[in-house]
Amino acid sequence: MVATSPIPSGATVPDPYILCNYKTRLVLYFRDSHESVIDAADAAIDLLRDVEVDAIIGPQRSTQVNFVMDLGDRVHVPIISFSATSPSLISRTRYFVRMAQSDAYQVEAIASIVKAFQWSQVCIISEDTEYGTGIIPYLSNALQNVNAIISYRSLFPKSSTDDFIYKELYKMMTMQTRVFVVHMSERLGARLFLKAKEIGMMSSGYAWIVTSGLTDLYSLMNLSVVEAMQGVLGVKPLIPKSKELDYFATKWKTMFSHTYDDIKPAHPSIYGLWAYDTLCALAMAAERVGNRLLDAANISYSSVFDLPVSETGHELLKEMFKIRFRGLAGNFSLTKGQIERTQYQIVNVIGTGDREVGVWIPTHRISRKVHQIASSSFSISKSNLGDITWPGGSVVVPKGWEFPVNGNKIRIGVPQKSGFNEFLKVEKDPRTNATKVSGYFKDVFEAVMAALPYAVSYEYVIYPFEKSDGSFSRSYDDLTYQVSLQENYDAAFGDITITANRSTYVDFSLPYVEGGVTYVIPVKYEDPDDKWAFLEPLTKEMWKVSAAFYIFTGLSIWILGRRVSTSSRGTAGQHAGMICYFPLFPGQGIEGTLICLILVGWTIVSCLLMSTYTASLSSKLTAQRLQPTVPDVKELIESGVYVGCQRGSFLVDFLKRLGFEGSKIRTYKCAEDCHEALSKGNSNGSISAYFDVMPHIMLFLTQFCGKYVVARPIHRTEGFGFVFPKSSPLVADVSRAIIQLTEKGNILNIAELKSFKPGCAAPDTNINPSSVTLRSFQVLFGITAGVTLACLGVSLIINLYPDVNFLQIISNFVLNTGSKFQALFRDFMQFFTSLPPRLRLYFGRA
Repeated sequence: MVATSPIPSGATVPDPYILCNYKTRLVLYFRDSHESVIDAADAAIDLLRDVEVDAIIGPQRSTQVNFVMDLGDRVHVPIISFSATSPSLISRTRYFVRMAQSDAYQVEAIASIVKAFQWSQVCIISEDTEYGTGIIPYLSNALQNVNAIISYRSLFPKSSTDDFIYKELYKMMTMQTRVFVVHMSERLGARLFLKAKEIGMMSSGYAWIVTSGLTDLYSLMNLSVVEAMQGVLGVKPLIPKSKELDYFATKWKTMFSHTYDDIKPAHPSIYGLWAYDTLCALAMAAERVGNRLLDAANISYSSVFDLPVSETGHELLKEMFKIRFRGLAGNFSLTKGQIERTQYQIVNVIGTGDREVGVWIPTHRISRKVHQIASSSFSISKSNLGDITWPGGSVVVPKGWEFPVNGNKIRIGVPQKSGFNEFLKVEKDPRTNATKVSGYFKDVFEAVMAALPYAVSYEYVIYPFEKSDGSFSRSYDDLTYQVSLQENYDAAFGDITITANRSTYVDFSLPYVEGGVTYVIPVKYEDPDDKWAFLEPLTKEMWKVSAAFYIFTGLSIWILGRRVSTSSRGTAGQHAGMICYFPLFPGQGIEGTLICLILVGWTIVSCLLMSTYTASLSSKLTAQRLQPTVPDVKELIESGVYVGCQRGSFLVDFLKRLGFEGSKIRTYKCAEDCHEALSKGNSNGSISAYFDVMPHIMLFLTQFCGKYVVARPIHRTEGFGFVFPKSSPLVADVSRAIIQLTEKGNILNIAELKSFKPGCAAPDTNINPSSVTLRSFQVLFGITAGVTLACLGVSLIINLYPDVNFLQIISNFVLNTGSKFQALFRDFMQFFTSLPPRLRLYFGRA
């Protein structure tokens, strides 16, 4: 810990450490905090109370700064740290100044590396101190933003024993993840890499990323640690090259060699450059403050430890926030108590040094060179990084995981059942007793595995659904749950539908087979020899309305003809016959005219109705048709019939959600059993509909061609997908491989080779109704009824006013109207002939 106090020029300097040739100089007082919070607090109190310093540079550790900054706030003395990088030290007081880059600034650079190599899982190894844990929330958010998950987080106490380090490393070695981000102090980090190399974790296939805390001090580590860290990637703040930096580095190495003859001088670390810039900035602030407040006595005291309140420290802090200059570590500028954010250098540990492979720029992500930041082609891609040598001397990019880590093959669960195995069949060879897997799903799975950018070794492990006695004891839900446990199965494939319930404990790839649930019912054909077939061309409503209109028309004619026809004055039987057969001679007079109008309207309707009836009946007698009505799900539920589905599938719960009672759902283990149940009609053990996913429904229709019809619409569900444990790194790559094979048509080609196309055409259910409905004739019936009612209305008026000669009135109205039109025409012609010739010519042309 270093404390400073500005003194005027010419004053007695009690200490030889005087910096900067300014009128106002700095005198430095040193105290050793011994990496302890208590010692740091004691040293700070001593400097503030006894020495009465105006600024404190340090302490070095974040935990120490966390306490000392509160003391500085009480007495208005700036606490300036060039090495406390923990993000948790967000300035809660205005008297804390961080001259170092916060560790929160580098997390995006680390996340960009993870994204560039498309690693989906990361293991974080950190020190269990405020320095180590402060970065975790920021690093977690940054990795989440690039779709990478933290599979494991390991905390190492600062005083970890070798046994503890071995235990943690072995635990991580048995996990899938092979990407490790290390955030530790240099001493604990060095021990970690030495032990990792001993147990083989610094070999090919592993990826290690270290934060700036280790990367900056890499050159100070001994040779054994350097050898253990070969192939490690690191990030550190980018230090711009300058002549001043080269001059300082040369002078530094010369002074270092004179002081330590037996140690090879190293290049100044970033912490040394920050410390130098800190003293320069403080000296500039002291020069600006000058002698304004140096002569003023400190007359106020803090209540804590009787510490004097420094007016000079307050003025120094104000001036430091105004200073702008180019230091050895880059541009110096304070914002909200911290220096401005910088770019980060991505280095690869090779040999005895590190080699730059890229630069991370906050606005442009990753670049190979700093001078390329103006390029618009920046992206987070490994192509923007230079050549990297990975642990073990490998040049192959680690895929980021090993599955499984013990070197065994991936155990792929394959469902075994006696029926519904057209897509996937599992059988034993009677000679060798070996299990053989075949079918469309197996070919698709192997094609997807072959399309992955890396080799995956796997073996098939059978998952039997049935017991030895033939009874079912397992289901697809059981299989997916076993995959989630990872005890006997690492993945699974087959006709496993992606459902919301299953996705809560496993991850699915993208579907490789179309989904959807529908049902089939037996085909029923109309009987052309039915004795009541002559009634089917018209619907019941049509027959009823036609009969009603026939009677209504006859009754209307009878009413009108009763006044003019002598036959209308007969017996009741004669009246009924007249109504049914219509009068052949409507009579004379106005009533006869009204009767003719009614007969014309009815004749048109009856002719059209007869021709339509004849055409429909001919069609029924010459062509066999399916019954057009397919009951929907609601009708099946309300009728209380039995329905069936495949045993062991998710369809039982699916049908219950639709509204079916559990007692009305029957399960079957093969297609033949379903066919038998559907064929029984209404007898015991029968079902009225069979539900299944679309792939099995299409095969069912092909197998029993022409006997069943499929219902529409289809209930939307996801298709079949490969099953993996939660957060499995294979899911993303397998899904991408499925997309690629689908776009290329490879999956469709496999289906064609397996001859899974329907072998026969399904019965046509899109048949227009064969019976004529009332809607087709409602307009004609409406016109006929209107004419008939109008005629009856006219006849009623005539009967009510017998003395009025309606014919004479109508005749007079027609004559009067005609004479008025003739008079109007004569007046117009007289007006036209009275016009001048030119105007008449103009109107004639117009």
